Amino acid sequence: MATHDATGPAAPERPGTTTMDHDDWMQAADEEYRRLLALLGDLDTAAWYAPTDCTGWDVRAMVAHLAGGAQWAARLRELARQARRGRRLLPEADLVDGMNEVQVRERAGRTPARLLEELAEIAPRSVRARARLPRPVRAMPMRFGPPLGTQPLGYLYDRILTRDAWLHRVDISRAVDRPLLLTADHDRRIVADVVDEWAQLHGQPYELVLTGTAGGTWRDGTAVEAIAIDAVEFCRVLSGRAAGDGLLATRVNF
Repeated sequence: MATHDATGPAAPERPGTTTMDHDDWMQAADEEYRRLLALLGDLDTAAWYAPTDCTGWDVRAMVAHLAGGAQWAARLRELARQARRGRRLLPEADLVDGMNEVQVRERAGRTPARLLEELAEIAPRSVRARARLPRPVRAMPMRFGPPLGTQPLGYLYDRILTRDAWLHRVDISRAVDRPLLLTADHDRRIVADVVDEWAQLHGQPYELVLTGTAGGTWRDGTAVEAIAIDAVEFCRVLSGRAAGDGLLATRVNF
């Protein structure tokens, strides 16, 4: 089982106080890919075929998805191509599921070594492309469906792509039973952003105590009872990887 340092929570914060801007997200994305590549580079062949918390995906398939996602992030035309093919492959599925299927299918015959090489090559290029995306383009609306509805394209390129890589690093560390590297300056900021969005989506008073290196304490209004949970587990629950009830049943995109 993946482990991390379990330090105490920080002082209470209100939602919205930890918002990251575009430059912050690009720095986080660059660091997240660095950590992900370091984890993958240390795996033996058998570990690549370990099942993950994402149904139907072993580590190799998850890395195929990450490489495909980095590829479309590097080129808007590739985003459009994957979206078109995904609709043909899975016409009844949502756009993201269709694109994920394209990414995994197109890399089905690639070895772990080839996938690692591809991700190492495309990841920094994708971050550079995301960093250069003009503000008017980032502001363009994109329909995500419930519960988020329509959001700026920058929401996808800044937050979701970074969160996706982060949570898949969690998935992989759990699958291969390796320690999960967490630091307050990087991981806590990503978790804090998830807390902000979660609070906006449920819109109710709460007190949240997240433990671990990436944790902290957040409060808005007067809650009947504080929610206490490990910070990484909190994100796993909100993503649907683990069960949650009450306010923890509120789903957040990763």
